[in-house]
Amino acid sequence: MNYVRAKKSLGQHFLKDKNIAQKIVGSLLNESTCNVLEIGPGTGVLTQFLLEIPALSVKVVEIDKESVIYLNENYPELENRIIAADFLKQNLDSFFEGKFSVIGNFPYNISSQIFFKILDNREIIPEVVCMLQKEVAERICSEHGKKTYGILSVLLQSYYDLEYLFTVNENVFIPPPKVKSAVVRLVRKQKHVADCDQDFLAKVVKAAFNQRRKMLRNSLKQLRDNIPVEYETLRPEQLSVSQFIELTKLLSN
Repeated sequence: MNYVRAKKSLGQHFLKDKNIAQKIVGSLLNESTCNVLEIGPGTGVLTQFLLEIPALSVKVVEIDKESVIYLNENYPELENRIIAADFLKQNLDSFFEGKFSVIGNFPYNISSQIFFKILDNREIIPEVVCMLQKEVAERICSEHGKKTYGILSVLLQSYYDLEYLFTVNENVFIPPPKVKSAVVRLVRKQKHVADCDQDFLAKVVKAAFNQRRKMLRNSLKQLRDNIPVEYETLRPEQLSVSQFIELTKLLSN
């Protein structure tokens, strides 16, 4: 099989520019691990550059049967390292012994779900380098006070240092998407949010942003009757990540 058809149902847009692919792979720092999992390799444009780095132990997870056949035929060195499955439904502990970095050209339609899966497994994922829709990249890297600031901005920034690396134009994909893309890097923070109930933090952030136009005294009423007075009249986008953590600690007591 020399050709893989991009499927709209899977949100596939195959990168064809090898210089950009090399730049994405070169953005991996790999300071904590030599294990790398690529999500959605497609036709292997990133994979080929990952395989050129001898120090890396590479596995790929791919849901598309056509892509799996293509990768098996064109990358024999991937033998026994292709996981033909839906990443979102996998137990990530089973991929490697220990920690691993994640890389990939994330399908636009499930990029948020991938990030929530990464958050659930943050203890074993020290680094992520990914390409996604520019709008989503800007949103997760957004600072408080901006309209783009939301649930994923707060939760990802609670555990990772995020860096918007570069923008990618539409014309380097097959088929070209209708929007620009961007590459971002997430590196796990050394200082954990250990002094905060992390499950409760997620509940506080989601409850606040699910009614983002309301003041916190109203949006968080379902979690606690009494909101600390200094937070009562604020709206969620006004709180920094550290303030959300502080609020979670106050509400936990």
